[in-house]
Amino acid sequence: MTRGLHVQHRCDSVTPQLLARGKVLVGLGANCPGPWGTAQDTIAQALGEIERINIAVTAVSPFYETAAVGSARQPAYVNAVALLDTSLPPEALLRVLKGVERKSGRRGGRPWGPRTLDIDIVDYGGLVRHWRGGRPAFKEAGTRPLTLPHPLAHERPFVLKPLLDIAPHWRHPALKQSGRNLWHRVSEHGQGRVLKRLRASARQETAGGRRS
Repeated sequence: MTRGLHVQHRCDSVTPQLLARGKVLVGLGANCPGPWGTAQDTIAQALGEIERINIAVTAVSPFYETAAVGSARQPAYVNAVALLDTSLPPEALLRVLKGVERKSGRRGGRPWGPRTLDIDIVDYGGLVRHWRGGRPAFKEAGTRPLTLPHPLAHERPFVLKPLLDIAPHWRHPALKQSGRNLWHRVSEHGQGRVLKRLRASARQETAGGRRS
């Protein structure tokens, strides 16, 4: 694992203006073991892989156990959000992140099914693509153009809770609403509710991933 991964629990400086300067929020989730270990270990390894591709990981949220969306029979997820600093354009960054998914052992899978690893771009520097009238033009899971911000992030507790840990003043670029307002709206009833905050695994600690 990459050493010295900077984990940040307070990120008051991450304002919408700062996000516009090459800052990208990504969501990570997993609920199946794979070649990198448990779901929690897989996310920690994925963050190290991202850094090895020379993409700076400047902040990482605590990890949370969350309820799965879709089939009730699949295991709970582990979710986190990270702040990246990159000059890659959105499509190039997405290709890199999907490459990390493949290295983790992910091979396709049905929408909302179990995942060895899932990495999504939540907000790319405040860029808005494929939103119309305050709604995403493409929302269904599966093949769709890269929609920014992510078309479902505002409805998902498992995205909003860790996001607010590292970017408490974040505002949704398309909806023009604060992350806190969105969180309060879905925290109890949204799909993918947060179950508990997880203690750091040994692999997270090795990577410098201290959680408070």
